[in-house]
Amino acid sequence: MNKTNNYPTLTLNDDRQIPQLGFGTWEIDEDDAAGAVRTALEAGYWLIDTAAIYQNERGVGEGIGDWSDIFLQTKIWNESQGYDRTLKAADKCLQRLGRDHVDMLLIHWPCPEKDLFVDTWKALIELRDQGKAKSIGVSNFREQDLKRIADETGVVPALNQIELHPTFQQRDMRKLHDEMGIVTQSWSPLGQGNAMGSDAVSKIAEEIGQSKAAVVIRWHIQCGLSTLPRSTNPDHIRDNFSALSFELTANQMKMIDDLDDADGRIGPEPGKFNS
Repeated sequence: MNKTNNYPTLTLNDDRQIPQLGFGTWEIDEDDAAGAVRTALEAGYWLIDTAAIYQNERGVGEGIGDWSDIFLQTKIWNESQGYDRTLKAADKCLQRLGRDHVDMLLIHWPCPEKDLFVDTWKALIELRDQGKAKSIGVSNFREQDLKRIADETGVVPALNQIELHPTFQQRDMRKLHDEMGIVTQSWSPLGQGNAMGSDAVSKIAEEIGQSKAAVVIRWHIQCGLSTLPRSTNPDHIRDNFSALSFELTANQMKMIDDLDDADGRIGPEPGKFNS
């Protein structure tokens, strides 16, 4: 893969490196996934994110094909939680992806009412020990969920993938992650377009001659986050990758920081999502 030394990475708590800029595949149909992933890899992306519930793992695997030098992550869906079910679900994920391991395996949601996420985490530890997942983490976990699995197993997740964008910046969670040694990864990094509609982002994009999407993605990178923009449009895929080609000034970063809204969540509240 055409991976350069200036591709920004973060160090996980297991001493592995994860790219800051990845390619997300949520809501990309199975039939479109292979082409989109191929375009992303050719553009230079190193990290590809999928999930069992996306129902596109076969397409993602097909798109990856013989590319070996990548960082691939997928997620265990809610109905597969529990120790034995998670072990079986992970094997099915690998079969669909056509691989014998993934670089990162995540629990997709805590589903606290099910109260199975500790057993699910124990299964992920076993899968890591078996070599089927090089690193393990979680997605959408709250402070109490993170501390519980760490306290009960002694293993701190390497990563927590959470909703995070300029209009919902999750500063308390980011601080907690830093304290616990957990990498923060942003899903819905463009806030479904909300941030790009702001005067601040428009002004910055005009000032530096970059797209509004690239400006927002660059903000994530300079915040020290791993981020997962998605698109099926080849031009947008390549344009999003251009976020690695420039830097925002301190003043431009502050302009985006000031867009934060405590009520800006657009996805489910993790403590209430149990389906």
